[in-house]
Amino acid sequence: MLPTDRSVRLGILLALVGGGLDAYTFISRGGVFANAQTGNVVLMGVAAAQRHWWDALGHLPAVVAFLAGVLVAETIRRPRVAAVLRRPACVAMVLECVVLAVVGLIPASAPDALVTVLIAFMASVQMSTFRTLVDTVYNSTMTTGNLRSAMQNAYEAVVGRSADARRRARHFAAVVLAFLAGAFGGGWLTFHWGTRAVWAACAVLAAGLALFVHDERMARKLPEAGSPRG
Repeated sequence: MLPTDRSVRLGILLALVGGGLDAYTFISRGGVFANAQTGNVVLMGVAAAQRHWWDALGHLPAVVAFLAGVLVAETIRRPRVAAVLRRPACVAMVLECVVLAVVGLIPASAPDALVTVLIAFMASVQMSTFRTLVDTVYNSTMTTGNLRSAMQNAYEAVVGRSADARRRARHFAAVVLAFLAGAFGGGWLTFHWGTRAVWAACAVLAAGLALFVHDERMARKLPEAGSPRG
C-alpha cells in the first residue's frame, strides 16, 4: 500500500493549501507570495543595488524563516527523532495548523511582514516534508515545477508511448489543478472573510490528517482479511 504522505490524494490537499495561501497573502498581506522566496531574494538584490540597505534587510526575515522551516522539517525526519514522534509527517501537518491558526488571529492592522514570515516558515515545513508524489519529486507550495513535469510527462506519454509517463502526467495535472482551485477558493474566502480566511487551510490540513488515520485503519484490516479462518 502506498504511504499516505506520497499519495495523490494528500498531494491534492496540500496543493489546495499552497494555492490558497498564495492567494491569501497576495490579497490581504501586501500583495506578496509568501510560499516561495524567489521574489524576496530578487527584491533584496534590487534594493541592495539601489543602496537601499534597510529595504534590502526587510526581505531577510522571510528568507530566514524559510530556512528555519527546512531545518525543522529535516530534524523531525531524522530516524531518532522520527522514532520518538512516530508519525513525523502528521507532526509537520499539526505544526502547520498551529501556525495558520495563529496567523488567523493576527489583525489586518499588524505589519504584513509578521504574517509573511510565519507563512514562509509553514510553507517551508510543508515543502520539505512532502517531497514525493507516488514516485516522483513534486512541490505542493508552488506550481512552476509541477507544470513543467506535467508537460514533460505528457510529451513522453504521447511520443514515447510510456504508460508510466501517462500516469505521472495525470498526477501532476491533478496537483496543478488543485493549486489553481486553492488559489480560487483562497481568493474568494479572503475577499469575504478577510484575514480569518486562512483558517480554511487548517480545515484542509485536518482532512489530510484524517487520511492518515483512515489509511492506517485500512492497513490494519488487510492482514485480518487475509488471515485464515478456523
